Amino acid sequence: MSSDPAAGNELLPNLFRLEYTRMTAVLYRRFGLKYIEIAEDIVSETFKKASENWTINGIPENPAAWLYKVAKNKAKDCLKHHAVVETHFKETIATEKMEMINDFEFTHQNISDSQLSMIFAVCNPAISSESQICLALQILCGFSVEEIANAFLSKIETIKKRLQRARADLRKDNFQIGILNKNEIALRIDTVLKTLYLLFNEGYFSKTNSRQIRKDLCLEALRLTLLLTENPLTNTPKANALLALMCYQSSRLDARTNDKGETIVYERQNKKLWDVSLIERGNYYLIEACNRDDVSKYHLEAAIAYWHTVPAGKNKWQQILQLYNQLILVEYSPIAALNRTFAFAKVYGHEQAIAEAQKLNLAENNYYHELLGYLFASYSPGKAITHYEKAIQLTKSEAEKQTLQKEIRRLRSKGTTGTGNKK
Repeated sequence: MSSDPAAGNELLPNLFRLEYTRMTAVLYRRFGLKYIEIAEDIVSETFKKASENWTINGIPENPAAWLYKVAKNKAKDCLKHHAVVETHFKETIATEKMEMINDFEFTHQNISDSQLSMIFAVCNPAISSESQICLALQILCGFSVEEIANAFLSKIETIKKRLQRARADLRKDNFQIGILNKNEIALRIDTVLKTLYLLFNEGYFSKTNSRQIRKDLCLEALRLTLLLTENPLTNTPKANALLALMCYQSSRLDARTNDKGETIVYERQNKKLWDVSLIERGNYYLIEACNRDDVSKYHLEAAIAYWHTVPAGKNKWQQILQLYNQLILVEYSPIAALNRTFAFAKVYGHEQAIAEAQKLNLAENNYYHELLGYLFASYSPGKAITHYEKAIQLTKSEAEKQTLQKEIRRLRSKGTTGTGNKK
């Protein structure tokens, strides 16, 4: 047992991030969606007790086990003293399968099954996509309202209202947080995958004021998607494709920004910083995803991400361009179209790519102007600066603004800011 109070100050926040969602998932499953606040109160009180107890008595030898034991006892006390919950509990138990009766055991299997069930509970098709992500961040990832507000560049009050509405919809839902069946999975699996995809993208292209990448969000999305592939009922080709995509993208996270948080474009990334083990895991899941005839947007995006991990060769960008051509047919999006234009530039050159980009007519999109700034930079720096300045006006990300301002300074320092074609 450690008697150093400072050690507890460092340990508790880390334990909170790791264990809070695991503990609440098991309790959500026990109390049901109608009483999710009771589960959250029990876990919050557990951490409060840890803070008080460990300051006086020191840190126990197994802090996580200590937390689980306290939470388990508090849950049992709650059932004894809350008649309403107890009544509900008994009614629920009467209709549930006996496999659920694990009596608050925080085993690895129980935690995994509970978290998987909560993913499907949160991904209620009746709730808007933005609200699902808010709920996922709060319930599945343990983010505070303030952290969610930062992620969405929204006011705290706005997020609070959004969460209140989503939680109300969740309580009304008849979804049972028990053992998943094929019908429930079939009804919600696409929404689950979409939510996890959006959660990952929220981290990979973060819109927070201070950071363009939220590695914690990416890793949470990856962890939750991994749960899908570990359960035989949810281990689908699409889930494997999405996991492969996340592994490939995550492999380059450390290379995408410098020490100041500024974005490093693909060509200038230090490939030694790429995580080879994640690339290998991506290869494994992509092969698993291709064991049937399914071809989804996740398959195509994972295949594109794969090609970004291999050395440059004469066919690399042709392959990527072909995959983007298929992707925009399967599911068109402005971002996919812009990324396709970047691949087009690699194959046919910047001048032809500018004409392709201008066909998209996305004048109010900051990424559109960033792409045009990149394409003009090599032979018409003046036009490049104009587009970068427009992108700065349109983006809400301070980190992105700083990156673009640095690029403008670089172009101006060359003293070639005319708008004529200098190629």
